Amino acid sequence: MSTAYRTPSRNGARPGAAPNKRRGKALELQGLRGLAALSTVVFHVWQQYYVYDAAGAHPPVDNPYLGALISLEVIDLFFVMSAYLLTLAYARAAIDPDRPSSVRTGRDFLFRRAIRILPLYVLAVLIVWASRNPTLPGDWRDLVEHLTFLHIFDRERIFYTLGPTWSLPLEVAFYLILIALGPLTIRACRRLHTRGARVALCASGCSVLFVLPLCWIAVAHYVLEIPHTNWPVYFGPQARFSGFAAGMGLAVLLVALRERGRMSRRVAVTVSLASPVGLYYLSYASAPENFLFTYFHPLAALLWVAILYATLHTQPLQRARQGLLRARWLTSVGLISYSLYIWHEPVMLQLDKMGLLPSGQAGFPLAALVVLVLALAVGTASYWLVEYPASLFAKTKDGQGGSRDFYPGAR
Repeated sequence: MSTAYRTPSRNGARPGAAPNKRRGKALELQGLRGLAALSTVVFHVWQQYYVYDAAGAHPPVDNPYLGALISLEVIDLFFVMSAYLLTLAYARAAIDPDRPSSVRTGRDFLFRRAIRILPLYVLAVLIVWASRNPTLPGDWRDLVEHLTFLHIFDRERIFYTLGPTWSLPLEVAFYLILIALGPLTIRACRRLHTRGARVALCASGCSVLFVLPLCWIAVAHYVLEIPHTNWPVYFGPQARFSGFAAGMGLAVLLVALRERGRMSRRVAVTVSLASPVGLYYLSYASAPENFLFTYFHPLAALLWVAILYATLHTQPLQRARQGLLRARWLTSVGLISYSLYIWHEPVMLQLDKMGLLPSGQAGFPLAALVVLVLALAVGTASYWLVEYPASLFAKTKDGQGGSRDFYPGAR
């Protein structure tokens, strides 16, 4: 995964030093994405093994402390990271208009995002939908809604066909908002004469985008008393955009700081340990109808921002942590994370349908391992057969004068 944003060498800096540094941080982000993808697979196997009866729900692991770890949702990391990576160019152009910029036109940006997500997504939707609707017309509405990213607004079909892809309409909404607000922000910042004023404008915009979904959630839950099981209300962009706003804010913050505010090793390690503890506490303490459950995702997004800040804006951390995030096996998982995210649920459900997963709560650990192994194999094949060829097609535009993404693996 290469980085292509180039800045001129300043103060006699060795040519290539900054790109190599960005390369290392990109690998760490890819490692984080790999960890999140593996966690997502285990989480969905966990959900599959929940047992419900008249006495209530029985989780596949009786230990509540271990259960809180396994059932920790990490989808907000994908939102924060995606927003951070894709907002960087806009933040640079807005805050430092005199420096080189890699901002794309809206058409070019959407072209590359479409090449990134659509080929695999459309293929997977068609295959899975056809396998579950052998006779036409089948549930044609489900197919249309998934192909148009409208299933997020359908309470009944939001998790049909490819359950985890409820998040993709949020990504698409973010893309549209970014290409609408990004250029407007850049133009507005050009009228401001001080860098501090430009930073304040960008930061204020990110703050507003973070707070608005909190207001929506408060009104929906506490005023209108809409239950959390009304999925479109709490899963739609109007409720979940805080994760993207947090990532946009991180991009603005790091561009504003430049080399200032870097964490020392000790502080970075402390933050890197304390933030996961906070995420774990959110998972453990969250229960339906309590405050932490209602605002789990905005709070989790802020903790993921802290982790990313400690990863991106610090001196090199202890070798053990660096070794984990840059480990080849983990960055390889991060490379195929989109394919793994798309295919792991169909793999799991097909294995269950064929009776190849162990039954009962005791079978959960083995089931998680089996699904992980097969989903990784399918995801790897999918990456090289679908994602990689599509990325080569996208690079033809670079050969015609376009610039590449700061981090081409960004979802």
